[in-house]
Amino acid sequence: MTENTRNMTVVVTGASGRTGSRVARSARAAGLTVRAASRAQGFDWHHPSTWARVLRGADAAYLVHPSDIGAPGAAEAVGALAREAVGAGVRRLVLLSARGQDRARDAEEALHVSGADWTVVRAAWFAQNFSEGPLVEELRLGGELVFPAGEVREPFVDVRDIGDVVAAVLSAGDRYVGETVTVSGPRLLTFGEAVAEIGKATGRELAYRAVSAREYGERLAGFGVPEGEVGALVEAFEQLLDGRNAFLSDGVREVLGRAPRDFAEFAREAAAAGTWTV
Repeated sequence: MTENTRNMTVVVTGASGRTGSRVARSARAAGLTVRAASRAQGFDWHHPSTWARVLRGADAAYLVHPSDIGAPGAAEAVGALAREAVGAGVRRLVLLSARGQDRARDAEEALHVSGADWTVVRAAWFAQNFSEGPLVEELRLGGELVFPAGEVREPFVDVRDIGDVVAAVLSAGDRYVGETVTVSGPRLLTFGEAVAEIGKATGRELAYRAVSAREYGERLAGFGVPEGEVGALVEAFEQLLDGRNAFLSDGVREVLGRAPRDFAEFAREAAAAGTWTV
């Protein structure tokens, strides 16, 4: 940690979510002061009137959009929050983005032109998408994951590594200002192979069934997901799961000086915690 980051206060949006909770934990471990920003603390991405209070007096912020980074309106929201942060004197901003997603570049560009001292962290598919959120119940209760990934390979990244990278980037002074850090796990797995590793860790027979993105969108609509959100997710799945992300990225090692956590480690720990136990 540099001298000018020793007493840094970091606003963490989505502080109770998949990445935000890990960013908050890693930032505290790095000696940073964390100011949680979530609806529970009165912060709402969709209501700009809630932004000023949480930004006041802070030094930096971690930005994670509450839906998909490529969703309609995400770029506008990121740009507006970034400009408000800069206006409040919070110039050091780190944005979570996605590898290979065309529309995510709009949000990144909105950050670039905001006047912030920015860093973008582009992440592969989260390992924790299998243990937190809508996918976990399918595996836990039904023993099957239905998903539009075919046989494409993905280097699933552990969100704890994202938390550690963000904390390290913020603690490094100006080292990563104006940089894009791309993070992934250490090896490529198909979604079927990932489910098989979870099955091995749990001692259960788990299955994976591939469907088209359109068919999966119909399933989401049947679950009550709003039409606009379904359309954005279908487009994102068609892009992200077409094979363009079947490669490894070195961001974790570059920033942290160590290898990223392996999916098998994630699966063992989540299984031991009872994540997929009926």
